[in-house]
Amino acid sequence: MFHEIVVDGATGTESEPDEVTAAALLASFETLVNEAIAEVGRDRIAEKTMVDSEALDAAADGDAAGIRLEDGAAIVAAPTDRDADAVVAEVRDHLLMGMATAVLDVDAIAAAIDADLTGQEVQQALEGRAPMTLGQLAEIMAVIERRKP
Repeated sequence: MFHEIVVDGATGTESEPDEVTAAALLASFETLVNEAIAEVGRDRIAEKTMVDSEALDAAADGDAAGIRLEDGAAIVAAPTDRDADAVVAEVRDHLLMGMATAVLDVDAIAAAIDADLTGQEVQQALEGRAPMTLGQLAEIMAVIERRKP
């Protein structure tokens, strides 16, 4: 879902990976989340998931930057038969595989993003030991995609 945005070229920068920006990815994430809410309905998603009302309100308003990856995954999985935990696992796998392909470590990612994260915090977020927002995901994913050969 989130990782498929880059693969499918939905960022609006289909031509070259070095054109992928965090802002374009985040805008695509916000559209994905907002469309899921519109399709299923805010109340139904609230019933179906454990996403708090503040995160749902932000997502419905098109401001998903501060929403945790797990909450975003629960929202976008709601209109499908996919499991939100599986969506999160796929995103993490995509990021780790991308890091290997791009020959990036967590310190290089931390130095290249605007989010105020250390290399250790990036690693914890990638492993799921610390929360990662959709804004942080967009920044990390953009760095990885731009560095892939």
